[in-house]
Amino acid sequence: MARLEIAGLTKRYGALTTVRDVTLDVADGEFLVLLGPSGCGKTTTLRMVAGFVEPSAGTIRLGGRDITGSPPWLRNTGMVFQNYALFPHMTVAENVAFGLEMRKVPKAEREARAMEALRMVRLEAFAGRLPRQMSGGQQQRAALARALAIHPDVLLLDEPLSNLDAKLREEVRVEIRQLQRQLGLTTIMVTHDQEEALTVADRLVVMAEGEIRQVGSQQDLYERPADRFVAGFVGRSTFLAGRVTERGRFVTAGGVDVVVPEAALGPAALAIRPEAVHLAPPDDEENRLAGVVEFVSYLGPLIELHLRIAPGEKLVVHVPNRAGIRPPALGETVAIGWPRAAGMVFPDAA
Repeated sequence: MARLEIAGLTKRYGALTTVRDVTLDVADGEFLVLLGPSGCGKTTTLRMVAGFVEPSAGTIRLGGRDITGSPPWLRNTGMVFQNYALFPHMTVAENVAFGLEMRKVPKAEREARAMEALRMVRLEAFAGRLPRQMSGGQQQRAALARALAIHPDVLLLDEPLSNLDAKLREEVRVEIRQLQRQLGLTTIMVTHDQEEALTVADRLVVMAEGEIRQVGSQQDLYERPADRFVAGFVGRSTFLAGRVTERGRFVTAGGVDVVVPEAALGPAALAIRPEAVHLAPPDDEENRLAGVVEFVSYLGPLIELHLRIAPGEKLVVHVPNRAGIRPPALGETVAIGWPRAAGMVFPDAA
């Protein structure tokens, strides 16, 4: 069993704490994604699991075995780096077999396992090439094959798709997810790309300033964000400053009065997802108001509108782009609305 247990993991560099008290339980065969902005501590957390960074505090257990103080080569973790880290003077097959050679695997066995790993990523025909003779996507697959060849207990992916173009990133992330499911391999991936995270994860861990802000499924984080940071980082939201004036009622700084889910009285921010706002809402919509169109953007399947609802206050609205739909013109006043439950209220301190 390749269950990974992380308890109280902390990393300090002098007075600077880059990772603070991270505790996670990753089930055998689970695909966990660490998601957050640059500098949030996600890569440092991954490197502590790999053994490349020594923790200042906390423990790491893999398959019930304490590996906190073990060197990387004794942890049986497979790592795929952001820049692939392939040896330029070695062929693809030699790169893939390198970890096996370091583990003193006999030559015939390591060659067979290297080819097996290359077949998994559909690169067996490239075994004799050098990395410079391959595309970025092929190099990424070779790095993945190298990690898989050692039959790791856990696969660690550090921003593995960030050097690929958008279309190739989309293809390769699906391939990685399918391969992970096929092998039943416990996997942790680090990314700052929320679309990438939402596509592949069984569970997501949102980090900020070295701490975990929320752990959950895609639906949990999107529909029930724990705080304002998560609401703004996972998906897209418009935030309106104001106050909860009475139970279930919020008044923006610009004087717009709307109904919201119950929240504590006092200063707060109201978050609304762009797709939750309806143009020409029905008469029974719980929140109805008017907005002036200040910006229109054609996004293919969506049309994005920026609407002024009060001086200094705007809402972003996404309208499905269907046949016959005419987007409003700049300066046009439109009726909009959203249900009470679509509003997410966060205290000012969140």
